[in-house]
Amino acid sequence: ENSAIKFGIHPAELTKKNTETFRTQMQSLGLSYDWQREINTTDPAYYKWTQWIFLQLFKRGLAYEDTIPINWCPSCNAGLANEEVIDGHCERCGHTVEQRPMRQWMLKITEYADRLLTGLDELNWPIFIKDIQRNWIGRSEGVNFKQRVKEMDIEFEVYDSIPQTFLAQTFTMIAPDHPELPNLVAGTDHEQEVLAFVERVRQRKMAGKFDIEKDMEGIFTGRYVDDPFGTGDLPIWVSSFVLADYGTGWVNASSHDERDFAFAKKYDIPLKNALLPSDTDHAARVASFAEFYRQPDGVLQHPKELAGMRWDEAREPTIKYIEENGLGERAVNYKLRDWVFSRQRYWGEPIPLIHCEKCGVVPVPEEQLPVELPDVAKYEPTGTGESPLAGMEEWVTVECPECGASAKRETNTMPQWAGSSWYWIRFTDPHNDSQLAATDKVKQWLPVDTYVGGAEHAVLHLLYGRFWNMVLHDIGAVNTPEPFTKRHIVGLVLGADGQKMSKSRGNVVNPDDEVEKYGADTVRIFAMFMGPFEGSAAWTTEGIAGSQRFLMRLWKLFAEMPQEDIEPSEDLRLAVQQAVKRVTESMEHFRFNTAVSSLMELLNTIEEGKTVPVSVLRTYALLLAPLAPHLAEEAWERLGNTSSILLEPWPEYDAELLAQAQVTIPVQVNGKVRGTLTADPGQDEAAVVQAASKIENVARHLDGKQVRKTIYIPDKLLNLVVT
Repeated sequence: ENSAIKFGIHPAELTKKNTETFRTQMQSLGLSYDWQREINTTDPAYYKWTQWIFLQLFKRGLAYEDTIPINWCPSCNAGLANEEVIDGHCERCGHTVEQRPMRQWMLKITEYADRLLTGLDELNWPIFIKDIQRNWIGRSEGVNFKQRVKEMDIEFEVYDSIPQTFLAQTFTMIAPDHPELPNLVAGTDHEQEVLAFVERVRQRKMAGKFDIEKDMEGIFTGRYVDDPFGTGDLPIWVSSFVLADYGTGWVNASSHDERDFAFAKKYDIPLKNALLPSDTDHAARVASFAEFYRQPDGVLQHPKELAGMRWDEAREPTIKYIEENGLGERAVNYKLRDWVFSRQRYWGEPIPLIHCEKCGVVPVPEEQLPVELPDVAKYEPTGTGESPLAGMEEWVTVECPECGASAKRETNTMPQWAGSSWYWIRFTDPHNDSQLAATDKVKQWLPVDTYVGGAEHAVLHLLYGRFWNMVLHDIGAVNTPEPFTKRHIVGLVLGADGQKMSKSRGNVVNPDDEVEKYGADTVRIFAMFMGPFEGSAAWTTEGIAGSQRFLMRLWKLFAEMPQEDIEPSEDLRLAVQQAVKRVTESMEHFRFNTAVSSLMELLNTIEEGKTVPVSVLRTYALLLAPLAPHLAEEAWERLGNTSSILLEPWPEYDAELLAQAQVTIPVQVNGKVRGTLTADPGQDEAAVVQAASKIENVARHLDGKQVRKTIYIPDKLLNLVVT
């Protein structure tokens, strides 16, 4: 929609134009898709079912309306989910994000927090992607304390993730944007100073000039907490690093949290210890607050009933003590927040709800879906927090489905993530008019075996998709709670300057131009040969020219080199079998660069002979087909075949022949042999390292650490030097 506004084109027209361009580009590159399953998330026939899913969420209490401070992008004129804000900036356009109170539709993703967390354990995903999601969900177990502001009718809860510190707490902090703060300071001598501080912090955050970890600021409110623990009243401070939407926005602070400790030292707030090291000299330094201290082997000092216990052993006894003495309650907290789902834009799926003064919020009857966007010429966002749809009276005004009175449609639309949160389900049955997808087809195709994508949407599309899939599984619409069994990360193609491609940098490479200049197969080969699939690499003229030379040599091999229907020599036969094995394994493990490398090595071997056996060329063409399909198809025809090479079975290698040629490699870890393995001479280094690290005795000494350096010499040694 932003591009449509920029170029003065209706979003529907621009979407159609872009879709046609993408389809043409993919077909020109020979990408093999089942085009009969093509779907378009902006097509009413598709978003009918996106709306249907929303209604199921609404009926189950997982979609609700609320007026809350949200992330607002002044450039996009739209509210953003927390996941769309990167370091205070809009994930889409990079503009600084503001906080604005606004009516929103929310999805209760927090209801599924535990399931989203535990479900990760069974997924064959990269560890760092799972860790990103775990950290974003941010589950922690602790204690909730109910407390009261002294001499005020304000009660609040404080969540403590490290309850062993509760008798070391000497002050309380509140977030600058906490809605209770104006009431807290009203009428005090500190009121104007505090409100001015809050505004200054807000402005710095909006300007993107505030680092929550480094810029530590605070101000005393003049208020105190009526402390229930008998350790004295706790002064209440506003702290710049406390977040209103984490926990309750109130934090009890102690000397055993590093940021709290630094904050207290900066503002000369008295501190107290509940934990000391066992070493006498060290304990003296900690007791005088000369240094921060919180170590697992520290000795608990308070309460007296638990004094003498190790810190890491005292957590559960402390929680039980707090509960038994009525001081607080065990609680689980999450960093994850409910999904801000609505947008104040025209170009999005209409939310299928109706507002009736008598009946409240009423769902559109399912038989009336889809609720289609009105076809209008003017659709620019208003910037006021109201969708442009709100001004389209003829579309907005409808009858209430329950009482028949005049009512109004919901005018906020769904975000760009709505249609992409379930599309893999629709691929199984893309033309079904009567249901999301037929049960038998869902069972046939789902879950997705292998899902390829970038790492940038680990807490956007991947998290949202898992949430929707779990809900759909709960209502029986899909057969498994998790949508994607295996995940492969794909790296970025960078510009020749090594930077991410961007029009503003002038380093964008248009695939149309490259295909026109070098041919589709050359573009494909270079893209796969650039480096590891999950890594990032720069698109260079020298590199693509090298791939073109490789294919020209191949063409000469099939078109000009003498061919005979003879048996290959033993050496050539072994080289072919090794290539089949390596290319097969490389393809299966997404090591496309090593697959190309293996074919290059085999070409070198073949070119050493004066004639080439036809059987060798047939095998070579088959191995080449997924990588350079156009050249392979032509070569296949030149070899006398009349059917497509894509209909041929994949070649199999002679395991017995390769076993006879294998070498035994001792595996060293830090200079000592810990095991042996067998490998083909010259086998792909990554495969050898992976196999070596799985040897039981090797794995034990690696102890989960990553291999930092490898030295692989056939017939000699493989050194694994670990961090």
